[in-house]
Amino acid sequence: MKIILTGGGTGGHIYPALAIASELKTRISDVQLLYVGTAKGLENRIVPRSGIAFRTIDITGIDRSSMLKSSKTLLKFPGSFFQAREIIKDYRPDIIVGTGGYVSFPVVFSGSFMDVRTVIHEQNAIPGLANRNLAKRADRVLLTFPEAGRYLEGSNIRVTGLPVRREILAMYGKDRRPGGRFTLLAFGGSLGSNSINQAMIPVIDRYRNSDMNFIWITAEAGYDEMKLALEKRLDVKALKCGLEMVPYKYDMEAALAAAHLAVCRAGASTVCELELLGLPAVFIPYPYAAENHQEKNARALVEKQAAEMIIDEFLDGDSLYKIVERLRKDPIRLEEMGVNMLKEARPNALKDIVDEILSL
Repeated sequence: MKIILTGGGTGGHIYPALAIASELKTRISDVQLLYVGTAKGLENRIVPRSGIAFRTIDITGIDRSSMLKSSKTLLKFPGSFFQAREIIKDYRPDIIVGTGGYVSFPVVFSGSFMDVRTVIHEQNAIPGLANRNLAKRADRVLLTFPEAGRYLEGSNIRVTGLPVRREILAMYGKDRRPGGRFTLLAFGGSLGSNSINQAMIPVIDRYRNSDMNFIWITAEAGYDEMKLALEKRLDVKALKCGLEMVPYKYDMEAALAAAHLAVCRAGASTVCELELLGLPAVFIPYPYAAENHQEKNARALVEKQAAEMIIDEFLDGDSLYKIVERLRKDPIRLEEMGVNMLKEARPNALKDIVDEILSL
């Protein structure tokens, strides 16, 4: 069996594709895989390390900042379809799997006209432009959030969830109720979040004499600046609260297991990991995400009483402190949030996704 995987631009499109690839290799020893991406995208650095064959087409995302830039992007589209068609003719795949991003559109779209079975997976609660247009032609449309189905036209839509890291998946079903001091975990993803970091300084200041723990992951880019700003504001050595402030945490599963509450962005991978652990969260959606999808991801859980949210524009130390303090003093509400979060978990996501692919 030959399968083309395509998706790129961000890790949110690439890592699910690689998880699917790994599961396919486990199930079918002689499966042949080809990943189609772009030369400038993040996938060009990540995919070759996995050992999967990699080819590129020339396409970029639509730059909506000006008509001129949008026009230049659109001029590349006919060529990208021709390149995708040539790759498909040469490789002759049985199935094409697209995980979103602009690169997936010409590949999946071309395949749908060439007697190749096609599958798309949408990570977010509001679908990206590529998947909105592909849903009408794909043989299978797989969703992380059921809410995404409102925006798609297709007769073969399934809700499967999103593949997550094995270390996190291994914790599913275990008693994760942490004891001891109330622990707040704050992080902004691999690139960090300046707004979350800035808000954390006054929050720690207000809790400096409290019986509370903080695990604060600033990201590499913000660590030195935040450490200096915190030391200017208060005497770190005199803190009575516990503070672990790090630029990166390799054993993220340990931090998640220790936390009573998370303060974080609302990317699909983060959301799904928190669901599996039943960890309540205060989401601060990244305001510049395409189609504002992070806010939609967060709002889907807020509506189910599994999380709370502060819009990035209104985030500061005072607003964050008030919501954390309210939840810290209400263990019943926190427990209800955790239970509701766990209800949304889909631990069999990867299995279900690959089952759908192989059913074709």
